[in-house]
Amino acid sequence: MINTLFRFLNLTFITLCILVVLSFALAYFFPGDTWLNLFGAEFIQDQPTLMLVAEQTNVLMAFWYYIQALLEGEWGVSFATGNALYPEIMRLLPATLELSLYAITIALVLGIPLGFIAGMQYHKKIDNIFMSSSMVMYSFPVFWLALLLILIVSLQAQWLPMSGRLSLLFDIPHRTGFILLDIWLSDVPYKQAALYDALQHLILPTLSVSFIAFAVFLRTTRRSVADVLQTEYIKCAQTRGLPSSTIFFRHVLRNALLPVLPLLALQISTLMTNVMIVETIFSWPGIGDWLIQAIYERDFPAIRAGMLLVAMVVVVMTLSLECLSQMIDPTRDRFAYARH
Repeated sequence: MINTLFRFLNLTFITLCILVVLSFALAYFFPGDTWLNLFGAEFIQDQPTLMLVAEQTNVLMAFWYYIQALLEGEWGVSFATGNALYPEIMRLLPATLELSLYAITIALVLGIPLGFIAGMQYHKKIDNIFMSSSMVMYSFPVFWLALLLILIVSLQAQWLPMSGRLSLLFDIPHRTGFILLDIWLSDVPYKQAALYDALQHLILPTLSVSFIAFAVFLRTTRRSVADVLQTEYIKCAQTRGLPSSTIFFRHVLRNALLPVLPLLALQISTLMTNVMIVETIFSWPGIGDWLIQAIYERDFPAIRAGMLLVAMVVVVMTLSLECLSQMIDPTRDRFAYARH
């Protein structure tokens, strides 16, 4: 276990270093001055040391100063707003993480149980219904689904709001950045109404993001359960006359869940991509919507900082889940090496 943890810590560190190098090199591909693309004009004017480094031709010195600035939280200044990028990104990040968390929770809570039901009824009527439905759901482009939900649920039926995170009628103090938690921690007299309004705003974006992930988890769990039921030890337990409930909870459940955690790690990048698309469509104030606006405005420091942060979040979350899955099931990595 310690060796696995140490190996993944090294892998995470090396990957993050590569991301930093790529983000630094990205400034050279943007049009205009490299240091303006990295930090913005206002930041350079306020940092005499940076102006001296900018005059040097040694790229290694420039890169070393860039690393120091990142570690100190000096990620530059936006061309469009003139605000420091690091505080602005940290203010927007919780909204993206909140939407991702709720979406993946719904996908897991619904997809895994239904996958077990489909796997236990393998090649029967209910299994065929679930598989056909999941195939249709997996084929939906996330942007088309989001627009369809807005058209039907918001514009025609007028059941739920079509954009935003909270109605302008409510003023909730910013504490954690997670809207439901901020409402819960606030002392405003309209807390219950604000919480209900925030939940209404969450439904459509969360459903749009979780739709494809739900179909993936359902299909994978169903396939895993079907494979476990065909193993020799399950057939031996059935021959011995053990009750179906005992076989399911003692043998099927744990072994069928083992492939789910690695799949969750693989879904992180797809989930973050879908979240950024949905944020733009629903005007959700997160990193995705902010980054798209930066691209439209050719705000190069914001583009570099936003892409670096999103890549770091994806890498850390993916490798953490992969490390956890190998700690839970060490034989999975061993079998992978054996296949090669």
